[in-house]
Amino acid sequence: MNRDLLKKFKARRISIYNLHVPLDNYGEYSTSSTLANALEIKPRKPFAPYFGALCGVFGKTKLRTTADLSRKFEEAVGHRVSLYQYGSPSIKDRVIAVIAGGGNDIEMLQEIAKEGVNTFVTGITALNSHSQKAHDFAKEHKINVLGGTHYSTERFACQAMCNYFIKLGLECQFVEGKPGLEDL
Repeated sequence: MNRDLLKKFKARRISIYNLHVPLDNYGEYSTSSTLANALEIKPRKPFAPYFGALCGVFGKTKLRTTADLSRKFEEAVGHRVSLYQYGSPSIKDRVIAVIAGGGNDIEMLQEIAKEGVNTFVTGITALNSHSQKAHDFAKEHKINVLGGTHYSTERFACQAMCNYFIKLGLECQFVEGKPGLEDL
């Protein structure tokens, strides 16, 4: 964390509570579960090992096509999203893989392919040297990839945690940030 910013927080008596990896772990408040809920995808089972936890969810949707999902995704995050249409525009069996944040990893895509899922929602999908192998794998296995930025896909968990803290009687406020559209 930026040391000058940390000093400002301290001077203003602002507490910092960081839950990033624990929030990635599958559960009610996880980054992927809350993103799935925002997209009206009913989480069915976790997948994708990440630092000793499972960070992704396979879930069921009422939507039939990636175009419908893309529109729903844009509505949920409040900005354009990316759609890499590498497979059929129909969502196979209406099952979607969801990994909020930076799920553009070939190992995670291998697990999605093994499950026979053809539609994947994540945060970072920018086509660059870091993600080229993941895109090549998705293209080869006909997995559609939708991205909504790291920030925009993980903020639902932060908002859910604010509600959790408020229910406990603790003051909490979600401070809106700006999505990095370069993630798309």
